[in-house]
Amino acid sequence: MSSDTRTSELIKLCREQLFTAVVADTLDLLGYHRQVLTPGITALDPDRILCGVARVGLYMPIYHDDETTKVYEHEIALVDSLRTNDVPVLVCHGNTRISPWGELLSERSTYLGAAGCLTDGSVRDSRMIREMGFPVYCAATNPSDTKYRGKLMLWDVPGEIAGVGVHSGDLVFGDQDGTVIIPSAVIAETIEKAFEKVTAENTVRDEIRRGDRLVDIFARHEVL
Repeated sequence: MSSDTRTSELIKLCREQLFTAVVADTLDLLGYHRQVLTPGITALDPDRILCGVARVGLYMPIYHDDETTKVYEHEIALVDSLRTNDVPVLVCHGNTRISPWGELLSERSTYLGAAGCLTDGSVRDSRMIREMGFPVYCAATNPSDTKYRGKLMLWDVPGEIAGVGVHSGDLVFGDQDGTVIIPSAVIAETIEKAFEKVTAENTVRDEIRRGDRLVDIFARHEVL
């Protein structure tokens, strides 16, 4: 089995059966305590799970445009390079005056099989993106283009989004509760242990529903 096939299978399992709280708890158990993005980045459509492989792009603010600026050159190159299950992670350093993502980039990304987009900047064309069913998680909506305001300068380099370090190849997982970054080195282990925790939580839920005391349940399973 190829690594791409294995990654696709893990992503499918995450989308269908996991949730961010159990993934965050699992990362805590593995010693990764700063993997949850700070609150404020939310889904355009809360029913859309965001799960895929990070492709990091870093924006810088600009204040003009001319024939040498080529504001879209790196942005276009990153989007055109997307592969199945990729998630562009567009780091704007919290600059919500720019919207690095919109309908047409979502259309191209959908065609390429990308899994969604994550940004700490803004997004525009939100109604059309929701209608497409493309998962986008962002800090805000804003009709302003990046032109005259911001430019993607580097991509597939380390970044930091909402207080969490991120590298291309990490796994991005988001739902209504928030967004988690799973470092590439522990993706398989995290998912495996997260499923173990889900099984334990199902047992605890059954015991709660039959009337057992929390203190006794926790003594048995150490899960809450």
